[in-house]
Amino acid sequence: MVLVLVEHDGPEVDELSLQAITLARELATGEPVSALLVGVGGREAAAPLAAHGVGTAHIAEDERLTEYAPGAWATSVLELVDRLEPSAVVAAGTNRGNEVLGHVAARMDQPFAANCVQVAGEGPLEVTRIRWGGSLLEEARLHGDPALLSVAPHAVAALAADGADAPAIEAFTPTLDDADLLVQVAEHVSTETSGVSLAEAKVIVSGGRGVGSAEGFGILEELAGLLGGAVGCSRVVTSSGWRPHTDQVGQTGTKVSPDLYIACGISGATQHIAGCKGAKKILAINSDAEAPIMASADYAVIGDLTEIVPAVTAELRKAGGP
Repeated sequence: MVLVLVEHDGPEVDELSLQAITLARELATGEPVSALLVGVGGREAAAPLAAHGVGTAHIAEDERLTEYAPGAWATSVLELVDRLEPSAVVAAGTNRGNEVLGHVAARMDQPFAANCVQVAGEGPLEVTRIRWGGSLLEEARLHGDPALLSVAPHAVAALAADGADAPAIEAFTPTLDDADLLVQVAEHVSTETSGVSLAEAKVIVSGGRGVGSAEGFGILEELAGLLGGAVGCSRVVTSSGWRPHTDQVGQTGTKVSPDLYIACGISGATQHIAGCKGAKKILAINSDAEAPIMASADYAVIGDLTEIVPAVTAELRKAGGP
């Protein structure tokens, strides 16, 4: 049996967890796939998982699990591991997924392979995983019982599977102590957003140092609005205070997978490429023909972005845009 840690926001399952379930099915090779959902809304979120091949959903319920606490989540995983003896435990390669399995691995004194894109074989597993901010792929053997691994975001498509109308629900109350709750979410700070989010956008117009200023993003916002997309940026932009961190694309920002990623004045540091390499197509607009991003771009326009971006916007309007 393969156990998948499924993240959810109330009754809504995170798309990256569905991707992790797909890889878990490949790993199971005929074994059943079970899920663990922690906290409020777990029962409701479990309902659609049968369509993705989950036979049993284990729901960790405790009033102290209302807010995320990595130690408590790890304890919930460990209790199921002791009881179910799965061959592998899989999570999405999110901040939470990697953190929780990191706790689990430390407590079990077992290795943990983060951000895998492919798995094969049987004991030890052969895993391919993203390393060094996405600049290389590592092939390794994972020695562990159970195997502990997370799935790199957007590396595996979330595919449906034949299954029952709903998974079997098995609720349990994990045995938690004060140490499990020492670190937990204390406050949620909301950010004002309008339009499509970076994670969901099909088109992203992103700016880097070459944009020059916060005001310089006006032409990028105009183009993104015309294309029904979102505006992103590189780390140096947020460090300069030109855009909020929520707009940052990269290893320490949001990892995106749009149909088209338009990089304006972005040099293309490894950490930024790690965030946008999931894009189907990358268009780079840069005055430097030797910028590192050119190696990742499908299309490139060499020149001054303050002239090129408005020209692109004008042509789109001529072609029938608003």
